[in-house]
Amino acid sequence: MTAALLSGFALGLSLILPIGAQNAFVLRQGLRRDHVFFVCLLCALSDAVLMIAGISGLSVVVGGHPLLLRGLKLFGVLFLLAYGGRSFWRAWSKADSLVPQQGQGQKLAPTLLLCLALTWLNPHVYLDTVLLIGSVAQQYPGRRLSFAAGAMLASCLFFFSLGYGAALLRPVLAKPSAWRLLEVLIGLCMVAVAASLLPI
Repeated sequence: MTAALLSGFALGLSLILPIGAQNAFVLRQGLRRDHVFFVCLLCALSDAVLMIAGISGLSVVVGGHPLLLRGLKLFGVLFLLAYGGRSFWRAWSKADSLVPQQGQGQKLAPTLLLCLALTWLNPHVYLDTVLLIGSVAQQYPGRRLSFAAGAMLASCLFFFSLGYGAALLRPVLAKPSAWRLLEVLIGLCMVAVAASLLPI
């Protein structure tokens, strides 16, 4: 059981460490100190639901329908490009609006809806959590839940560390030019993730 837990933790952490749409959003919210707890919790819970679905057999179902995967990828590409464009627009808008100031962000509901969209409309999330983790978990008969628990623990620790650890970067990003650079990097990240999904 311990081996399955540790393997799940290692795989979950390795999959979530590369910067992606979800991570970039959590980082931005952490820097702004906007609804950090709820954003991190929502990301961790979403990953948990998808991982459980994966080890329950959804990975086999989704993997057997290439047209479904293609449609998911196409929608994800369009969504990521739109979000990346939004980051580029923020980078070139008023400098004052780019300074991360606590309590001046979006309300909770729109923030969580955007977080849900970046999570559930991103094909990489399904490829990592449902397909990959679901498939590897099948190698641990009778211990799949332990494997999934390890992966979920890695996800939870990562998101909360990223969200609250982002505050350490606030002095560096206090200048509008630095915040503008971050927005450009986030935009480039979204475009890179979208490009990685091609060819559809």
